[in-house]
Amino acid sequence: MKTHLTFSILFFIVFPLNIFSQQEKQEGHINTNKFRQLYEEFSSPNMYRTASGAPGPAYYQQQADYKMNIELDDKNKKVYGDQTVTYTNNSPETLSYIWLQLDQNVRKKDSPSLEIDSDGVGPAYIPDSFDKEFLKSPFDGGFNIEYVTSTENKPLKYIINQTMMRIDLPNPISNGQSFSFKIKWWYNINDHVKQDGRSGYETFSNDDNRAYIIAQFYPRMCVYNEVEGWQNYQFWGDGEFALPFGDFEVNITVPSDHILEATGELINRKEVYTKDMMKRFNQAKKSFDKPVIIVSQDEAVEAEKTFSNEKKTWKFLAKNVRDFAFATSRKYILEMMAVKIGDEDVMAVSIYPKEGNPLWEEYSTITVVEALKTFSKFTFDYPYHKAVSVHAHQIGMEYPMICFNFGRPNFDGSYSDDVKFGMIGVIIHEIGHNFFPMIVNSDERQWAWMDEGLTTFVQYLAEQEFGEKYPDAIYPNKNFPSDRGPANLITDYMSVEQKFLAPIMSNPENVFSLGPNAYGKPATALNILRETIMGKELFDYAFKTYSQRWMFKHPTPEDFFRTMEDASAVDLDWFWRGWFYTTDYVDISIKELNQYFVSPNPGDEMKKIMEERGIQRNRLRPLVFFEKFENDTENHKEKPPLENSKLLNNYIKENYSEDEIKNLEIPKYFYEVVFEKPGGLVMPIIVDIKFEDGEIQRKTYPAQVWRKNDKEVRKLITSNKKIIEIVLDPEKETADIDTRNNSWPKKEENTDFDKFKSRIQG
Repeated sequence: MKTHLTFSILFFIVFPLNIFSQQEKQEGHINTNKFRQLYEEFSSPNMYRTASGAPGPAYYQQQADYKMNIELDDKNKKVYGDQTVTYTNNSPETLSYIWLQLDQNVRKKDSPSLEIDSDGVGPAYIPDSFDKEFLKSPFDGGFNIEYVTSTENKPLKYIINQTMMRIDLPNPISNGQSFSFKIKWWYNINDHVKQDGRSGYETFSNDDNRAYIIAQFYPRMCVYNEVEGWQNYQFWGDGEFALPFGDFEVNITVPSDHILEATGELINRKEVYTKDMMKRFNQAKKSFDKPVIIVSQDEAVEAEKTFSNEKKTWKFLAKNVRDFAFATSRKYILEMMAVKIGDEDVMAVSIYPKEGNPLWEEYSTITVVEALKTFSKFTFDYPYHKAVSVHAHQIGMEYPMICFNFGRPNFDGSYSDDVKFGMIGVIIHEIGHNFFPMIVNSDERQWAWMDEGLTTFVQYLAEQEFGEKYPDAIYPNKNFPSDRGPANLITDYMSVEQKFLAPIMSNPENVFSLGPNAYGKPATALNILRETIMGKELFDYAFKTYSQRWMFKHPTPEDFFRTMEDASAVDLDWFWRGWFYTTDYVDISIKELNQYFVSPNPGDEMKKIMEERGIQRNRLRPLVFFEKFENDTENHKEKPPLENSKLLNNYIKENYSEDEIKNLEIPKYFYEVVFEKPGGLVMPIIVDIKFEDGEIQRKTYPAQVWRKNDKEVRKLITSNKKIIEIVLDPEKETADIDTRNNSWPKKEENTDFDKFKSRIQG
């Protein structure tokens, strides 16, 4: 094909269009080209964050260290805490006040978050929803602050604004200085099954026991940086958390018959484990091929029968983490397995009640193992000593070293494939959140996609590798049925009415469908970048560069965008703009295909084009012409080009030797394919060309083919064989929402097009 294209360039001259020869000059316009750079959207590079996307020489971040004593009141479903916080100011500014997050305040009876959405009367309710909406008394949640003092027990002035608390410092703290203070608090724990939420308790009616997953449970320092000062956007419910790194010393007191796991290293294991548990734990540290049961189901069932009045304190130490969470219950089964990550041994841990079996004992811990391996491969070696998967009813939520995951069999132990794959997928996802945002610590409150989208993207890669490693868990000769990642899985969302869409670069509180917007669409975008636009090698290197540059730091979206370009030498501004800053969609079509032949004289169509372009025919400028193929019964049109044009024939004889002429591959067929783009997103044009002998050739035109005409592109295809079919986007890798216009000759496909027809153009 290369010689064909070269031949075309040599002999068939494309003349510039004299735009203003037939019409008056038009008004000027600003640059709206979709390939313009993102200078207007991006902040200017500076000493804190460079143009390359890397932290600059003046980059800094604050430190928040916690010492906490926590007690769980199982009988009254309350949690009590006192904490000492040491806040270190590494910024160049002097701070006269500090801000903390009180996220539990979203559960106060009078929380404004309860009234921010339009509701009205629904046409129908299931009993459970009716119960929640109309019959229950409002839950009395939120922090009860008993005191805020200095370490010398002197009261500190503070004010609470919804989910934020400002503490006025007795003396400003400048660069390098620290300030320590104490807070005592308690709150009522919510029932996360009946009242929803990222944490809380679940009551098991068959034995009247509860399982607690406790998070956002203490007043937490906000992030302060050069991007926006204090990150003090209120917690309304969807936007998650922005937190500084620090060290934690946490003592958690629970009933003595509970099994507990938490962020950090358990430093008094011998005090809280039995001798049998210690023996099994030591075995697990050497078991790299299968999980070791630390607390068995029989032991957990026995513990369910009694409710101890004794207490036991579990002590944890966590270094360089941004948050802390724990889970505790007498119902828990506990298992562990070692996994080698780089040069370090990491413990993969699962805790779950008997209601999770047999599904959890079959898949939870090995899923943790595979998630750690895959995420480490594409980012950096997992730096913590353990990763814990906790069974929780209809929750998927992440914290450093520990996450809460759904997936429960039926009462008789049976489960569907949907439940199995859903559980494996959510464990991979939540374990993956250790990387984004627990280590690559983006601002979830502002940019949900930076943790959810990136994690969902690598989740897709991990799911596929899991399917290869454990084919019996999937189906014979089939891939893991990922529900996000591949391009074709986002087309329904990108086809909905524009009034229900928001750009990815939107605050999570302000989008209609957070799942597809923050998880699915960015994951698909990254998958398309990797598979179709950049290629795996360039993408993987750039993605790993970003991950390693921003380990234990606070990146912004621009840091990600810039790093991906900086480390790959691929200009992606057009991609970021279309996929992340707009609600444009992909729709590329084959408008028409025309066949041409070489002719001694121009046909009527070519005469018109020559006239429009001001091309004059004269003896001093002999030309080789194309004529549109209108009737395939005219035999002379099937003849090779040299037989149809004496001028071309003579030129060849005068400029090539006989041996060179024998080796020339002069095409017999000339086709012009006209592509149009009803959709707003520019994407590569990928086509399969099928010839009459059955051969299929793949041709890819880069996205830049649209740079001078955003509506229509014409491409010349030359061949010695007749084309019988052309298929656009044959592997469905560009997220094209309308595949009915993707073939020539046109053919109807059995696709759901109702959503597309109902689109409201913005």
